[in-house]
Amino acid sequence: MSVIVNLVKRLQLILLSLVVGGLAVAFLSNPAAAETYIVKMGSDKAQLVYDPPSLTINQGDTVQWVNNKVYPHNVVFDKVPGGDAALAAKLSHKALLTAPKQVVESAFVDVPPGEYTYYCTPHRGAGMVGKIIVNG
Repeated sequence: MSVIVNLVKRLQLILLSLVVGGLAVAFLSNPAAAETYIVKMGSDKAQLVYDPPSLTINQGDTVQWVNNKVYPHNVVFDKVPGGDAALAAKLSHKALLTAPKQVVESAFVDVPPGEYTYYCTPHRGAGMVGKIIVNG
């Protein structure tokens, strides 16, 4: 009888180890969920700014720009890490948004870490510029 009890205890220990090990692998292998951040185009007080003007995100996150006040607005990236013109074009939204609450978005997936600067074409001279900082 004691042989059976010992065998059952060993099987329970093995099963428990497998469950704990499986949970640890599942927990550690799942990357953090990507976030979506919102940047207003034009402040609530009708200033020609992006709100917030600077945003720090992680690779894989998405930024949405929402037409808020004093439009039309757009989002044009001019400086990206490494000076990659194709990446700047991919992230840009050159078409003017002319209605309230219109949204454009860019996903920062598989991009190099660093600073990404952008501007609004019609309001760049008024200082409507922004910056996305992508963590590695």
